[in-house]
Amino acid sequence: MTTRTAVRSAWFAPTLRGYDRAWLGRDVVAGLSAGAVVVPQAMAYATIADLPVQVGLYTCMAPMVVYALLGGSRAMSVSTTSTIATLTATTFVAADVAANADDAPRALATLTLIVGVVLVLARLLSLGSLVENINKATLAGVQIGVGATVAVGQLPKLLGLTDDPTGRGFIRSLVAVVEAVPRANGPTVVLSVLSIAVLLLLRRFAPHFPAPLVVVAGGIIASAALHLTDVGVEVIPAVPNGLPMPAVPDLTLVPGLLPGALGIATMAFLESAAVARGIRARSEPQIDSDRELLATAVANLAGSVTQSLPAAGGFSQSAVNQRAGARSQLSTLVTAALAVLVALVLGPVLALMPTATLAALVVTAVVGLIDIAELRRMARISRRDFWLAVLTAVVGLTAGLLGAVLVGVLGTYVLILRELQRVRFVPGAVVGRSVSARVDGDVYTANVLGYENAAIEVAESSAGVDALVLDLSRMRAATVTILDALRDLDQELEQRGVTLILVGLDGPAADTASRSNWFRGLVGQHRVFPSVEAAQGARRDVS
Repeated sequence: MTTRTAVRSAWFAPTLRGYDRAWLGRDVVAGLSAGAVVVPQAMAYATIADLPVQVGLYTCMAPMVVYALLGGSRAMSVSTTSTIATLTATTFVAADVAANADDAPRALATLTLIVGVVLVLARLLSLGSLVENINKATLAGVQIGVGATVAVGQLPKLLGLTDDPTGRGFIRSLVAVVEAVPRANGPTVVLSVLSIAVLLLLRRFAPHFPAPLVVVAGGIIASAALHLTDVGVEVIPAVPNGLPMPAVPDLTLVPGLLPGALGIATMAFLESAAVARGIRARSEPQIDSDRELLATAVANLAGSVTQSLPAAGGFSQSAVNQRAGARSQLSTLVTAALAVLVALVLGPVLALMPTATLAALVVTAVVGLIDIAELRRMARISRRDFWLAVLTAVVGLTAGLLGAVLVGVLGTYVLILRELQRVRFVPGAVVGRSVSARVDGDVYTANVLGYENAAIEVAESSAGVDALVLDLSRMRAATVTILDALRDLDQELEQRGVTLILVGLDGPAADTASRSNWFRGLVGQHRVFPSVEAAQGARRDVS
C-alpha cells in the first residue's frame, strides 16, 4: 500500500477498519436500541423548529451514514439535538423565512448547507482545537437558555392549547401560557402527565430501556384505541411515506441565515466533540478534533440535500448506543436503516401519535440541560466562570439564543485574550556586569510588548550592568511580530548602553529567527548562546 493510499484509508470508515465479525451482534442490537430513542426524539426536535416531523426522521438518514464513514467515535450517534433545533427555530424567526410549508424545505436546505460550508472552512483552517477553547461556562449558559426556552415553548402542546399562545421570547411566552391555562384540554393534560411520568420513571429505574419508544408506542395505541381525537387530543400531521426528495437551496436567503448558521455550526461541533470525548472508552483511540470537524461538516452537507436539520452528535442516543455494546459505527448504519424503514412503511401509524407525546419527549430531554448543580459547582470553584454562565443564560432568556451564543463565545475569548496577555517574566541574578532574565511562558503578539517592557525594566533597575542575558528556552515559536519586538528591545537597550544577549533559542523558533537579518547579525556578533552559563562564561573570558 502506497503512503497516499494509506492516508486515504485512514480517513475513510476508521471505526470499520479491521472489523471483527464477533462484534456484529452487539452492533445490530445497539443500532436498534439507539434507533428506538433517536427516531422519535429527532421527530420531536423537528417540532421545536416548527418543521414537519418527517424532517427529524430524515435527519436520521444521510447525516448518520456520512458520520459513520468519516467519524472517529465508535459509538456516537449523529442526528440533531435540542440545542441545534432551537437555534434553527431562532434563526428562521430572526431571518423571517420558512413562514409556510412551501418555503420551509428550501430555507432548511440553505441553512444546513451554510452550516456545512462554515464547518468545512473551519476544517481547512484547522480551527478544531480553537473552537474547543470555548469553555464549559459558555456551554452551560447556552444549555440553560435552550432548556428553559424549549420547555416553555412546549407547554401549549402539553396543555392542549390549540391557539398556541406563546409569544416571542421566554418571558412573554411564559406569561402567555400562564394566562391560557384555564383553556387547557383535560385529556391532553392527563396524557402529558402520564407520558412524562413514564419517561422519568423508566429513566430512573430502567435506564437501559428505550423509554421514548415505550411512550411513543403507548401514545399511538391510546390514540387509536380510545379515539383521543374525539375528545380534543391533537395528533401530529400525516407523515408522508417515502424517502426525502432533494431540496434546492435558495441562495437569496444566505445573508439572513448566515449569523444563525455561524452559531449553529459552533454549537454543532462543540456538542459533537464533547459527546465523542465523553463516551470514548480508554481502550479506544483519542478523538481527533479536525477529523470530527470534517465528519460533522460533510454530514451537514449531505443533510442539506435531504431536508435534514443541521446535524450534530447527541448525547442521549449516543449513550444508549454505547450502553447497548456498540463496537463500531456499523451500529449507526443500523439506526439509519431503521429510520429508512420507518419512512417507507410506518408513516400512517406515526400519524396517530398525539402531539402531546412528542412534547413530553422534548420537555424531558431539555429539562436535563438546566444543570443547577453545575452552576453551584462553578460558583464554588470559579466566580468568573459562574458569572459568565449566568450572563450567557440571561441573554439567552431575554435577547434570544443566538445572542447567548455570541455573548458566550466573545466572553470566552476575552478571557483567553487576557490569559494570553499575561507576562511570565523571571528576573535572574547579576553576575559581573550582566543581569539575566527568563521568559517563563509562551510569547504571542498579544503579550510581546509586555515582555519587552519587563526586560527594559530589569535592565534599568540593575545598577552597573552593561548586558542583559535573555533566556528564551521556553519560547517554542517565533513570528515576524515577535522578532521585530526583540529587535526593538535590542535598540532600546543599546540606547541605554546595555547589550542584549539571547540564549536558549532552539527548535522551530530558532529556525524562524535564522531567516532574519537582525538575528543573523546577533550571531555574527557572538550574542547568541545555548545557555545562560555559556553566555556569562564568554563574557568573563572577554573581560
